[in-house]
Amino acid sequence: MSATNPLPQSTNGQARPQPAPAVTTSSGETADQALARAQAAAQAKRLHEASGICADVLAAAPDHPAALALQGIISGMAGNSDTAVALLRRAIELRPGNATWYAHLSSLCRTTYRMDEALAAGQESIRLDPNNPEHLVNLSLIFVDVDDRERATACLLRAIGLKHDHADGHLALAQTLLAAGDFDAGWIEYEWRNLTEAGKTTMPAMTSAAWNGMHIPNGKLLLVGDQGYGDTIQFARYIPMAAERCLEVIVGCSAEMAPLLSNIPGVAQYCHRWTDVPGHAVHCRLSSLPYLFHTRLDTIPAEVPYLKADPARIEHWRQRLAETLPRDVKRIGLAWTGRPTHPNDRRRSMALVQLQALGNAGPAAFVSLQKPMPARDLESLKLFPGMTDFSEDLTDFGETAALMENLDLIITVDTAVGHLAGALGKLAWVLIPKAADWRWLLEREDTPWYPTVRLFRQQKPGAWDEPLDKVRGALTTMLERQAFGKTRKK
Repeated sequence: MSATNPLPQSTNGQARPQPAPAVTTSSGETADQALARAQAAAQAKRLHEASGICADVLAAAPDHPAALALQGIISGMAGNSDTAVALLRRAIELRPGNATWYAHLSSLCRTTYRMDEALAAGQESIRLDPNNPEHLVNLSLIFVDVDDRERATACLLRAIGLKHDHADGHLALAQTLLAAGDFDAGWIEYEWRNLTEAGKTTMPAMTSAAWNGMHIPNGKLLLVGDQGYGDTIQFARYIPMAAERCLEVIVGCSAEMAPLLSNIPGVAQYCHRWTDVPGHAVHCRLSSLPYLFHTRLDTIPAEVPYLKADPARIEHWRQRLAETLPRDVKRIGLAWTGRPTHPNDRRRSMALVQLQALGNAGPAAFVSLQKPMPARDLESLKLFPGMTDFSEDLTDFGETAALMENLDLIITVDTAVGHLAGALGKLAWVLIPKAADWRWLLEREDTPWYPTVRLFRQQKPGAWDEPLDKVRGALTTMLERQAFGKTRKK
């Protein structure tokens, strides 16, 4: 959430609200001067400083609308969504007519699953400022959440029409198209992700040519893992296909992925530092390979496993689990929270205690796949028979993969663990938030990307009870069948 334009704006032909009475802060500034400093501090991510300036203004004028609005925006940036919503509501009540305040309120309400208010505020922001592409993109996300993808698409097309190079608008359109299975158009729009503010920072200035998929039998290709761990695992399936078109493939990605990606057929060299990358003719982001290979739903390379763990590591974990877990019960791996910096983490992650009903679904031993282990969840480990914190031993994805190979089932939220389980060909159940990431498509319980993965979807944003009940029911059935099979053998 940005902190742009919290101060009063034009209301497009409507009467401009009367300015607030002159206010002087304790530092001797006018309110407008102080809030301009606060806004600059917020944009520079100096949130404590920005909040303090707003507090100074509000101490002099507790009902100053612009100060309330900016303090609300800053609170939202700091993750205090409930406080942010209350402050923005108060600012709007005191001074209605500011489209930007409504847009921020709609984003915050969406974040906190107040969908009716999010939609109403988002629509009001467009009524007040109908030609604002940022607000149109914001509203499109809310329409996606409430399953009105037709209106979401209309908002995005209008936003792109107003600003043809609106990278975030193009990316949102890509995600809408890909989720609907319209891959031909979706991959084209997906390339705009590289021009978003986040995308621009994923790679340094490159001196090699961008690869267009051409055959270069005498040249080297650098493939870069440019997005999150899950994306890297998902798109790694294309590496052998790329290797067939060039002399040699170099993979550049984080050190944690090296044990898995370095042994993929066709990979000649693996680098986890830019300074170690050797000369090469062309480069390509891993996430661009589906586009270059013209992937459609029916041509997704879905043969699994396409990643493999080290046999020695697998044996290490086999012995370790044999020493610590009971015999003859299913081993269930659990992962319940993702990387906190992920933009969708609030929606996809949960506390371990929310999964506690799985702990007594039947005779089973549970294994934590969580890395790192959140301190808040340590006490909840005892709710799951056999569960131990292995986070210090899961030093890279190769170690996690080796541990997974000794499990019967992986249950996880939408994080890299689900992608890894699918890439290994392991049976996995993935809890999917609403709105789902594009790669899980719409409404399906299966996924063409990973044949061994089953999806359990939220029906309402933020509502985990129903999918968790379904997971528990499915787990109970699995464990009962196991117990019945043992009884019959006796």
